[in-house]
Amino acid sequence: MGESDRYQEYKNVKRHRFSLGQDGNALMGLFTLNVIFFLILLTVQVAYFFYQQTPELYNAQVVQWFELPASLTKLSERPWTLLTYMFSDTGSQLIRIISNMLWLWAFGYILQEMTGNDKIISIYIYGGLLGGIFFIAANYLIPPIHAQVNSSALLGANAATMAVAMATTSLSPNHKFFTQIRGGIPIWVLMAIYIIIDLVGVSSYNAAYSLSHIGGALAGFLFVVLMRKGWDGSVWMNNLYDWFINLFNPNKKNGKSNTKNKIFYNTGNRSPYSKKAIITQQRVDEILDKINQRGYQFLTDEEKQILKKAADEDL
Repeated sequence: MGESDRYQEYKNVKRHRFSLGQDGNALMGLFTLNVIFFLILLTVQVAYFFYQQTPELYNAQVVQWFELPASLTKLSERPWTLLTYMFSDTGSQLIRIISNMLWLWAFGYILQEMTGNDKIISIYIYGGLLGGIFFIAANYLIPPIHAQVNSSALLGANAATMAVAMATTSLSPNHKFFTQIRGGIPIWVLMAIYIIIDLVGVSSYNAAYSLSHIGGALAGFLFVVLMRKGWDGSVWMNNLYDWFINLFNPNKKNGKSNTKNKIFYNTGNRSPYSKKAIITQQRVDEILDKINQRGYQFLTDEEKQILKKAADEDL
C-alpha cells in the first residue's frame, strides 16, 4: 500500500471538508469577490437612478471600467478589465449572478474535495482569461459580428465558472452525487445540463458570448490535462500570492522560528538538525487541513511519515 493509499484510507475515517465559514476557503473567497463587485455596481446604479440618470450614462461612466471591451484599442486603455469582468455583474443581472454562484458552488465544492483548496481560484482565473481572449478573437474574426466590435463588451462569471465545471468533470466524469437516488447521478450529466442551460441563455446574443464560455471550458479541460502530465498551473499563482502576503509578515522576513517546531518537536539530546515528530491529534489534523488546502503532493516527507504512523496506530 502506497503512502497516498494510506492517506485515502485514513481520510475515509476522518474526512475534512471545507465549511462555508472556514478560514482560507477559496470557494467562499470567489463568492465574496463576486458579491462585493455586484453590490458596488448595484449601489452606484441605484444612486444614478435616484438622480434620474439614464442607463446609458451609467454604463458609459461606470460599467465600462469593469467590463471587458471587444475592441483592442479600448482594452489597451483599461487592461485591468481582463480580470475585473469575471467578477462583475450589474444589478439588472441578478438572476445571472445567482445562477453562476449556484453552479460555481455545485462544481467547486466537489473540486475542493478532489484536489484540495489551492486550485479552484487558479482554474477560475484561467477560465476567465481564456474566455475573454476567445470573446475578443471572435469579435475580430467572425465577419457578421465584427461591425459590433466597438460596442460589444463582456461581463460576468460565466466563462470562469464554466472552467471550474469542466475541470471538475474532467477529473472524475463518473463521480456521483445524490447517491440516495438509484445509486447516484454522474457528474457528467450535471455538466451536460449546465452546458445546455448556458447555451440557451446566451442564444439571444452574438456568437462571441457563446465562444467565450467555450474558451472557459477549454481552459478547465487543459488545466486537468497538463496537471496529469506533471505541470500544475496553480503553483506559480499560489507562490506569487504567498510571496505578496509575506511581504507584510515581519516574522517571515526576519526568519523567526516557526511556532510549530517549538510545540510539536522534541529534539532532546539529538542533533539540533534532527527532529523527532510527536504524533498528536492536533498535528494530524493540521496535516489533513494542509492536504485539503494544497493537495497530498505538497506534504513534506516528514508529514507523510506522521500520517503513515497515525494510520498504523489508528490515531
